[in-house]
Amino acid sequence: MKVLFLSADDFEDIELIYPLHRIREEGHEVIIASNKKDYITGKHGYRVKVDLTFDEVDPDEFDALVLPGGKAPERVRINEKAVAIARKMFSDGKPVATICHGPQILISAGVLKGRKGTCVITIKDDLINAGAEFIDKEVVVDGNWVSSRHPGDLYAWMREFVKLLK
Repeated sequence: MKVLFLSADDFEDIELIYPLHRIREEGHEVIIASNKKDYITGKHGYRVKVDLTFDEVDPDEFDALVLPGGKAPERVRINEKAVAIARKMFSDGKPVATICHGPQILISAGVLKGRKGTCVITIKDDLINAGAEFIDKEVVVDGNWVSSRHPGDLYAWMREFVKLLK
């Protein structure tokens, strides 16, 4: 499977690095897309090579989507192409994993009405205002959407996401 990550500078390092390696460990191909070429840098200084810009992504070429948190989702959600990619993949029923602030991209995509999920507590009201039911637990699976709150939930988040990839 080909798994797409949408991120930008100031991502939460462990929320991108851990799933990147966990998904590769399962034998899947991981592609990082961002608003610029070369590298993006996490909040704590970890650099990740960017494979594609948002404009170069064809969502039909990917099987699943990961939206890590940190401050990056704020940068990603202002890019119309990135939001369109997330909207299409989510609406097509492809597995989508979000953690921390990652749901901000899905909120901008307008796809969360009637869904159940979780996120970092600071955007709980945004999730609810987007029409989703907020559930405060380590991982929530609602159909194709797997969501978690923060780095303490990484193990549960990837455990459930990897199940969807099988």
